[in-house]
Amino acid sequence: MRNLRLGWTLARRELRGGSKGLRIVLACLALGVAAIAAVGSLRAGVEAGLQADGARILGGDLEIRARSQPAEPEVLDWVRARGATVSEVALLRSMLIAPSGERLLVELKAVDDRYPLYGTLGLEPAARLDGAVVMVEPSVAERLGISPGDRLRLGEAEVTFAARITEEPDRVATPTIFGPRALIPLSELPATGLIQPGSLVSYEYRFRLPEGVSARAFATELTAAFPSAPWRLRRADQAEPGVNRFLDRAASFLTLAGLTALLVGGIGVATGVRAWLEARSRTIATLRCMGAPTTAIFSAYLIQVMTLSVLGIALGLVGGLFLTWLAAQALGATLPIPPRLAVYPAPLAMAALFGLLTALSFALWPLGRAGRIPGAALFRDTLSSEGSWAGWKVAAANAVAAVALVALVIGTADRPLFGLYFCLGALAAMALFRGGAWVLMAGARSLHGIRRPAWRLGLANLHRPGSATPILLVALGLGLTTLAAIAQIEGNLRNAIGSEMPARAPNFFFIDIQPDQAERFDELARGTPGVEEVRRVPSLRAQIVAVKGVPAEQVRPSQDSAWALRGDRGLTYTGAMPEGTQLVAGQWWAPDYDGPPLVSFDANIARGWGVGIGDTITISVLGRDIDLTIANLRQVEWRSLGMNFTLIASPGLLSSAPHTHIATVRGDASADSALLRRITDALPNVSGIRVREALEQVAALLGRIGGALTATGSVTLLAGALVLAGAVAAGQRRRVREAVLLKTVGATRGQILRAFLVEFGVLGAFAGGLAALAGTAAAYAVVTFVMNQPWVFLPGTLALTVAGCMLLVLTFGYAGTALALRVRPAPLLRNE
Repeated sequence: MRNLRLGWTLARRELRGGSKGLRIVLACLALGVAAIAAVGSLRAGVEAGLQADGARILGGDLEIRARSQPAEPEVLDWVRARGATVSEVALLRSMLIAPSGERLLVELKAVDDRYPLYGTLGLEPAARLDGAVVMVEPSVAERLGISPGDRLRLGEAEVTFAARITEEPDRVATPTIFGPRALIPLSELPATGLIQPGSLVSYEYRFRLPEGVSARAFATELTAAFPSAPWRLRRADQAEPGVNRFLDRAASFLTLAGLTALLVGGIGVATGVRAWLEARSRTIATLRCMGAPTTAIFSAYLIQVMTLSVLGIALGLVGGLFLTWLAAQALGATLPIPPRLAVYPAPLAMAALFGLLTALSFALWPLGRAGRIPGAALFRDTLSSEGSWAGWKVAAANAVAAVALVALVIGTADRPLFGLYFCLGALAAMALFRGGAWVLMAGARSLHGIRRPAWRLGLANLHRPGSATPILLVALGLGLTTLAAIAQIEGNLRNAIGSEMPARAPNFFFIDIQPDQAERFDELARGTPGVEEVRRVPSLRAQIVAVKGVPAEQVRPSQDSAWALRGDRGLTYTGAMPEGTQLVAGQWWAPDYDGPPLVSFDANIARGWGVGIGDTITISVLGRDIDLTIANLRQVEWRSLGMNFTLIASPGLLSSAPHTHIATVRGDASADSALLRRITDALPNVSGIRVREALEQVAALLGRIGGALTATGSVTLLAGALVLAGAVAAGQRRRVREAVLLKTVGATRGQILRAFLVEFGVLGAFAGGLAALAGTAAAYAVVTFVMNQPWVFLPGTLALTVAGCMLLVLTFGYAGTALALRVRPAPLLRNE
């Protein structure tokens, strides 16, 4: 305790002199903490928005969603009998046709006169949703060139364009996917003729509960009253599970990117503390000569470092709040709902804990070695603790801090296994770049007989005792690897969406083709000039209710196959094996098969569910449960954007169920407008989806997300730049001494400058090349094994990575060398 008090006294006195030597520590921690705090606060803000506005977002306190068939009247009677208000919504897709003949696919929402139960529907100009009217998003009016009062065709009905939609309160719960929104009264839906047996339509029923009634308890009673109902029930605090999944995954990635920045900042902490202690080596040696205990010295400098660390963490938290506001403005179009900006203690506390553990993990070891500087160092000019052992107590404390940091990363990750992989990957990356530094130093040491003085001196600086080569390679390498990997992943996705997929994708998907319209559709499509291929298959919607007899909600699928258990799945049937089918197990049934229902199943999903040949999957079609036995497994090429189905059933039982047909059409893009006009004029209930427009929307979204990821990755590179600046500053004393001595023996300023630029240029090129290789390997693994996409090597991206690294290192190296060359030799030589 006495040594601790002495350490506190020494620390307080030294802190009065300022914190100039520890500013890099402060900056590195502030940057990493700010990144983590911003991600956590942004996520908390969106979640708070979901919680506070859940009823408005969902459209009610509770909702039941049914596919293809409306809910039974007795269900709605049960709800109304308990005092709840019911609002009905129908969702489908249709073509909206302007007087000019121009047409556009829209996401049609038909609502009753009680819509919306919560929030306000914004219309410009103000209008009533009553009669044969339609309200559309501004983009629809712009593309179709229509004004309020114009008559439009919707299916078989004529409607009047009444107003533009400026605000749709439940848009998150009913997102638009293939087209912009159009809104009509529910009473007008039958006149359109769009609802046919098997049509792709969803029915949603929103309930506004009486004051004081618990939504959770009401939902439990409703489920118990209708245990076998085919609809899905959601509460307002579950407004959109897809939004929560999006937030979890995006926040996990961005948090790990922030942790990478903090990891690089930790290296900056170690560098800054080491340089700061070197500058105080004489002070420490003097204290040892005066009899100061090692514990007191260690405590004094630990208190100083942690005081500055706490200040850096505090600055990072403030910066994180500013970054949260900045991100909310920049990502407004990408986020599912606007976040509620406020101070959220939990994510800020978590970011502070990350910063504190990082500071301890990287500062304890150099502090422990500094406490063992002998008094004899007072009479030498270098820090004699270089390479010394810090002691078992410090080593144990350092190990505890590091383990706690790893445990925090894994424990707070959305997927703990992903967090573990991140930690292992970070250790592997650090080992890779540390090994690369050893190779570079060994290579520079082995080069003899170089005649040019600048090259000889520059290469010698890379492997001299106390060289910052290892630290710089690790810090720059981690930052550049992150950026290179993000750029390669984004580039591969852009390539797939922008070139590969359109080359193989059809021009159109046509949906809601009735069985009695199938032959007419084929005739119209094939008779259109420019059409090269027409493929049509029957289509049903089915919900998977059990796997091998286990209810779907109790199945524990793999992460990449869980999506197939959520919601409805597309289902078709056929006798002959479809063209291009790749069987990986089992045999296809005979074309004239007439026996118990069989199914051909996606091999990847089967692997994720743990099912195989002979196992049974139970599906629900229009409320009827059907057992399908897996006859074969096939490889599904989802990237082709063709008519791929998770489930292909044998003919027989399903052919008698109400269903529609879907079709793909390929051909000359110049014939698209004529084809769409010809089909929808003759068959008003049929809708055509332009594949290229859908891909363009995906590409635009990918661009916004890619920009956010690149910005986050840039934080890591900025942390590396801070470490580089700190390392240059830490070596400035040596650089000044060398410049003075070289000028004294006759070297010119140009020769000295070239020598230092050789050192930094070689270092930057090596770090950039190694980071490019590591980033490429990481991107290849993600694209190939996680996203299941074909890999495309992007040399231009890697060239920019290497060039950017060299430019960054040369810039800092030149700045440090230029300052060193300005020092006058005489004062330094007199001091020597």
